[in-house]
Amino acid sequence: MVFSSEVFLFAFLPVTYILYLLCPSLKVKNILLIITSLAFYAYGEPIAVVLMIASILFNYVFGRCMVSEKYKKLVLIISIIFNVGMFFVFKYLTYTLTLADSIFGLPFSVPDIALPIGISFFTFQAMSYVIDSYKNPELIRKNILDIFLYISFFPQLIAGPIIKFDDISQQITYRTITSRKTVEGIRRFVCGLAKKVLIANTMGEVADAAFAIDASNLNIVAAWIGAICYVPQIYFDFSGYSDMAIGLGKMFGFEFKENFNYPLACNGMTDFWRKWNISVSTWFKEYVYIPLGGNRKGKLRTAVNKITVFILTGIWHGANLTFLLWGIIHGFFLMLEYYNFVPKKLFTKKLLAPLGHLYSIIVIIFTFVIFRADNISYAFSYIKAMFCGWDFSVNSGFSEIISMISVYFVIAFAIGLLISTPVVPKLRAYMCNNGKSRIYYAGASVCSLALFIVCITALSTAAYNPFIYFRF
Repeated sequence: MVFSSEVFLFAFLPVTYILYLLCPSLKVKNILLIITSLAFYAYGEPIAVVLMIASILFNYVFGRCMVSEKYKKLVLIISIIFNVGMFFVFKYLTYTLTLADSIFGLPFSVPDIALPIGISFFTFQAMSYVIDSYKNPELIRKNILDIFLYISFFPQLIAGPIIKFDDISQQITYRTITSRKTVEGIRRFVCGLAKKVLIANTMGEVADAAFAIDASNLNIVAAWIGAICYVPQIYFDFSGYSDMAIGLGKMFGFEFKENFNYPLACNGMTDFWRKWNISVSTWFKEYVYIPLGGNRKGKLRTAVNKITVFILTGIWHGANLTFLLWGIIHGFFLMLEYYNFVPKKLFTKKLLAPLGHLYSIIVIIFTFVIFRADNISYAFSYIKAMFCGWDFSVNSGFSEIISMISVYFVIAFAIGLLISTPVVPKLRAYMCNNGKSRIYYAGASVCSLALFIVCITALSTAAYNPFIYFRF
């Protein structure tokens, strides 16, 4: 079930929210959220819900075992092996065996193991609970329902953001719903829905059409349009989902941390990773980078640690060498900036800042071509077409892609370009600082209602509505 589906918008969400408001106590509310969250996941993954429940049960036991000072380190190691092992089997085993079979030949057939939606997210949250309990025994929960709610809560279950247990543990047992929170949550949800439906889907249709063309025949114009469109597609798809998750959390009394902070307005790849998918980069920083030594053991060790994190970040996204290469290249550019091969003044000097931003966008576009490609061979062929695709014949994709550039597309692209910069928070700060906060929030509510109507109209007529981050 996706947030932008009619089933979710007009059945699941309103019924769940009304029942939630009618529940007499927080304990009953939590039980309701667990039941509805399991139903939400089982709607699309009826078999995989058993896997998630097993993960919750095992990690609850691991957490409870942390009370023993003598065995807690051993339990931590076992829990990491269990979670990483489960993660590997369901996400990477088939690909690994297929790769090994193509190289060495295997005496058995490769099993086709289905990838459970959201396993990257709920596995990392489960590990967060156990690791945080190891660090701080006060976080250990006797009530298994608390762990069920933490891991299975439907707003962030299948596409994040990843919520650390330490950040949300108190909200599980104490939180309130206010009219202000509810309104803010609804506005944030609609904002994310609009990002997804009106911008990401529009950009995605063009990007998918370009990447569906044989790269060896791809025209230079079509190649660049497809590559450029994929950046706002993945950004507004994922940030839109995060906005919806944060908004839904507010409606049920939870406060989730921000997951995106205008990453396309970055100056440098280091700045990009401070702003892009913050929950994942924070997870790797706290649970991998810092335990490896962080930046405390000299520049060489720091570089090794950073490259390791980005290799793992790439692998985390999926079982394909394209993701691994994507992570390595990002790590490489962070090293260039860390060692000042890309001079810092390119980002700090006012006159040079536009060049720093241009450099960042170029790296982002080309690395996302690799990220989007089905394999490395296609990725390099696509990049070659971006420079050498001078064929303007019918089969080059030129006419097909150009025919998709409608007035609606141009408007969606322009709005996406605008809101990928922090213009809205600056406008809000300006109006609130000048005594016009009521006007701003009244206008925001009216705009939210209008956007919701437009989104519903678009959904009722469109057949294209994928959430591309579900496959990660």
